[in-house]
Amino acid sequence: MAFVQPVILRDRGIRLEPLTLDHEAGLRTAAADGQLWTIRVTGVPEPEQTRAYIETALQMREQGSRFAFAVIDEAGERVLGSTSFHDIMPAVQRVEIGYTWYAQSVQRSHVNTTCKLLMMSHAFDTLGCAVVGWRTDNYNFASQRAIERLGAKKDGVIRHHQLRRDGTVRDTVIYSMTAGEWPEAKAQLLYLLERHNGV
Repeated sequence: MAFVQPVILRDRGIRLEPLTLDHEAGLRTAAADGQLWTIRVTGVPEPEQTRAYIETALQMREQGSRFAFAVIDEAGERVLGSTSFHDIMPAVQRVEIGYTWYAQSVQRSHVNTTCKLLMMSHAFDTLGCAVVGWRTDNYNFASQRAIERLGAKKDGVIRHHQLRRDGTVRDTVIYSMTAGEWPEAKAQLLYLLERHNGV
């Protein structure tokens, strides 16, 4: 049995549901909101690559290494983007959260905080993870700030680690949070969501 089982997570009008080929059109539209595939430091699929992007995610789910979700706005059933558990390591009770992107119009809103709260709650409180990790491009400063706002600690940098879409090689910044750090981080995230009316 896979460590991460199919599940639907929801809160504050946001629903995370297992990514399927049925989400292809919605993902295309979300990526077109800001032409996200043109951003050098992200892995958002180009429109004609959306189906292959989903198929790759489904293959990784079969292999047990990644579980991808579609991010849905429940008010209009609009696909806002995608996020995943990945580098799933049941033997050491570790998952990472990544492959995350959202339509430009919902960036810097409550969406990312809500999604991360749902996924971290599932990882720590349901799956019993000992640690949750994140990784990002050394030049993706917005992503680094977002991860740090979650309460994650910077573990370090893996130099010359991974190809970017433009063929250059990135350094990868690694973050993590332990189960012991989770209660305080959860309280802070809930406080921020309430204080800023979901922002």
